[in-house]
Amino acid sequence: MRSPGFRRTCTTLMASALALTAVSACGSGDDGKAGGKTRITVNCEPPKSAKVDRSFFEADVKAFEKQNPDIDVVPHDGFPCQDPKTFDAKLAGGQMEDVFYTYFTDAKHVVDINQAADLTPYVKDLKSYSTIQQQLRDIYTVDGKIYGIPRTGYSMGLIYNKKLFEKAGLDPEKPPATWEELRAAAKKIAALGNGTVGYADYSAQNQGGWHFTAELYSQGGNVVSEDGKKATVDTAEGKAVLQNLKDMRWTDNSMGSKQLLILNDVQQMMGSGKLGMYLSAPDNIPILVKEKGGNYKDLALAPMPGGKGTLIGGDGYMFNKKATPAQIKAGLMWLDSMFLTPGDGFLGDYARAKKNDAPVGLPEPRLFTGAADAKDQQVKKANANVPVENYQAFLDGNQNLDMKIEPPQAQQIYSVLDGAVSAVLTKKDADIDKLLKDASGKIDSILARG
Repeated sequence: MRSPGFRRTCTTLMASALALTAVSACGSGDDGKAGGKTRITVNCEPPKSAKVDRSFFEADVKAFEKQNPDIDVVPHDGFPCQDPKTFDAKLAGGQMEDVFYTYFTDAKHVVDINQAADLTPYVKDLKSYSTIQQQLRDIYTVDGKIYGIPRTGYSMGLIYNKKLFEKAGLDPEKPPATWEELRAAAKKIAALGNGTVGYADYSAQNQGGWHFTAELYSQGGNVVSEDGKKATVDTAEGKAVLQNLKDMRWTDNSMGSKQLLILNDVQQMMGSGKLGMYLSAPDNIPILVKEKGGNYKDLALAPMPGGKGTLIGGDGYMFNKKATPAQIKAGLMWLDSMFLTPGDGFLGDYARAKKNDAPVGLPEPRLFTGAADAKDQQVKKANANVPVENYQAFLDGNQNLDMKIEPPQAQQIYSVLDGAVSAVLTKKDADIDKLLKDASGKIDSILARG
């Protein structure tokens, strides 16, 4: 659901002003040779309006080409990096770049419609591949074949305001570990008055369904069955999610009277110091500070309440099915250089990021394992410019959670679940059993259509 965008939290920047740039001759209709060089087109270059990220990206491409004079990299910019409205059309029309950006939830779909190159014979030459977390690699592995390379990963947690915790008599070093504790904390924070809201949640534009999914995972439930054919929301866990929201909204009055909120609404509330807690990934924190008026020292991160699971997401790159072996090899080398070198490159040059006042020290993305992860974390820690101690609970707690990816047909399912979430937050007499039964039937129909 989240739009990771570029390097670090460009998520809301330029969103209303920019669209995915239309390109011609993006795909590999030829052999990729130009002037004796292997030519590859790549997407997700930051637009010119994102000046710092754009300059970093261009500098890194030039450095790569200097090290590999036989490769010509042709970037295409755009925001968002993938527009769901044009994604399938570009694939079907042969207009997709040789190396193209995807969300984790796209992987199987791109393979199913036969638009992805099989990378299995080539990843042995990708030196970083074995260092990437296995669960992230598995996302791009379909029927035993590798079709993509992860670039970033995130997991949902609980952002909370330490200052409000203290004012409400709560221990800011002991965030809620269960939904019962969260409910109690939200009630105390809301009791501070003056428009203060204890806990806020999304309930519109598919974002309510996205958070329902995360909350269901935290309770140990699933949105769909393991085989992806049936809905599994009409369960005790599903009822617990909606009942908790309903109780906080109507019994405790800890969620405020304004509902049908979306991401920007909640960020505004948190940035202004009027919100105690909401669910999010770590990338929200810099937005809260740089765009919404928040302060790094007041914002902390905890793992998902419930202790059973959390929603994970992220992005990576896949290759056009028409890409030649030479283009695939060149593209993998480019990915290694740009995104998969611990402590270096577009995502990992923390010293450069710090020098340009970009946040360094957030607990994610956590892409690597073993020695590669240790090196990446060492360089990050050495250049940290945010209070890393505020995120330690998140890091520690995540070690014990079941990491679950978004369901198939995610956006359609989220649209259905939006209705259930918005109902319990706007109607005091909402019938939870009926809402879940109706949602289950609609999701079954979505899954049946494939």
